[in-house]
Amino acid sequence: MRKIEELKFDNTYRKLPEEFYHLVKPTPLKNPHLVCFNSDAGSLIDLDPNEAKKPDFIEYFSGNKLIPGSDPLAMYYTGHQFGVYNPDIGDGRAILLGEVRNSVDEKWDIHLKGSGRTRYSRIFDGRAVLRSTIREYLCSEAIHALGIPTTRALCIIGSDEKVERETTETGAMMLRMAETHVRFGSFEAFHYTDRPHYVKLLTDYVIEQNFPALFKEENKYYMLLEEAVNRTAKLIAKWQSVGFTHGVMNTDNMSISGITIDYGPYGFMEEYEPEYTPNHSDHFGRYSFQNQPAIALWNLNKLAQALGSIIPRERAQDALEGFKNIYSQCFVELMSKKLGFKTARAEDVGLIKRLLDIMVTEKVDYTIFFRKLSNLISDNADLNHDAVCMFEDKSGIEDWAASYKRRLRAENSDDIERKRGMNLVNPKYILRNYLAENAIRKAVNEADYSEINLLHKILQDPFSEQSEFEEYAGPSPDWGRNLAISCSS
Repeated sequence: MRKIEELKFDNTYRKLPEEFYHLVKPTPLKNPHLVCFNSDAGSLIDLDPNEAKKPDFIEYFSGNKLIPGSDPLAMYYTGHQFGVYNPDIGDGRAILLGEVRNSVDEKWDIHLKGSGRTRYSRIFDGRAVLRSTIREYLCSEAIHALGIPTTRALCIIGSDEKVERETTETGAMMLRMAETHVRFGSFEAFHYTDRPHYVKLLTDYVIEQNFPALFKEENKYYMLLEEAVNRTAKLIAKWQSVGFTHGVMNTDNMSISGITIDYGPYGFMEEYEPEYTPNHSDHFGRYSFQNQPAIALWNLNKLAQALGSIIPRERAQDALEGFKNIYSQCFVELMSKKLGFKTARAEDVGLIKRLLDIMVTEKVDYTIFFRKLSNLISDNADLNHDAVCMFEDKSGIEDWAASYKRRLRAENSDDIERKRGMNLVNPKYILRNYLAENAIRKAVNEADYSEINLLHKILQDPFSEQSEFEEYAGPSPDWGRNLAISCSS
């Protein structure tokens, strides 16, 4: 394990032409203090967890001191926001401190969010607020524990600094990590300014750094797009399977490596509602739960257009046409596992659809239902079961349950083995927005960060019973049900 000063930096992005970034140092926070630290994320860069106890840790991650070997810069990108191209984006409140290579030669971008103004800040102040950093810290780690690709969160640094949003809030910084922070919008930036040589240069860079197996391939550019399609399709299928709604799937919030990035007005769907939209700014539901697969494909089309100077449109279309099959196959496989099937069968599609149709009519809690379903006994004619009893109108769900039991018996399902398998894929604990809100209120109003650490602990092990935390597994109270979240951070 290493001290902060011993981290092994390798700043490859800095070697690209200056048009790709703005060299800028973080703006120090006033009176910084440590809010929370994630030793699991720290281990990814070989960081000794004892470093978080030292005063210098706060200095380094509040912008007051520069980590030796780092070379901070703000990345340039543009993107389509709510379907409209915006040429004025870029890292307006975040700075890439550099890239750290660990002992097994994995490269992690070290990205400081809330680090002050950059060339791309425009009218914004370049700060993040404590509220938004807590939400991103908790959700990125919760998503990771669910087995979904994502950025990781190392720490949050709080301060006394006041930041104006809808109201006056407290400024903070969060250190997040990813294999890359290159986005679909990174390619769009050079495509829409008619700089195809930079599109090619960026593509070569991404392949060399993140997809080295493609580097010597004759069709490497097409294969990169194909890989982006594949990874994105599987990512969205995983989101859908756990009821996660990102909330703002602009092309600048889509990672070229197919990971979840830029947590803002997200939400885990509670009552099953395909039109669920956690972002209070999304008045027309563009980024609703049900629209995520179609929006992902729309965004991939914009990526393909941005790569048009190096991939012929007809060839790119071949890659894009694979999205629906990849997504559908992955989604059905995931849902089949949620239902406890040993293998996915063609007939499962109809069974899954019937169930979801019933759930949307009854507004049943998505996470709780699937967790309870594991207790159903397949060879028992009695349908008075916990999961079935969640429905007011029993006729539809009882008919479905009878079909479900027949499907289980057809593959000689063992109830004990099935329950064990279902509980490995159906989480008991998710980050319901009211839980995050409780942690935020304690932190903001009382400077009490204990709830952040407790939630982090619970959400690190979402599939286990953790009976001592049973209250965190229930439905949201009335005040916290389907909270609408602001984009503002």
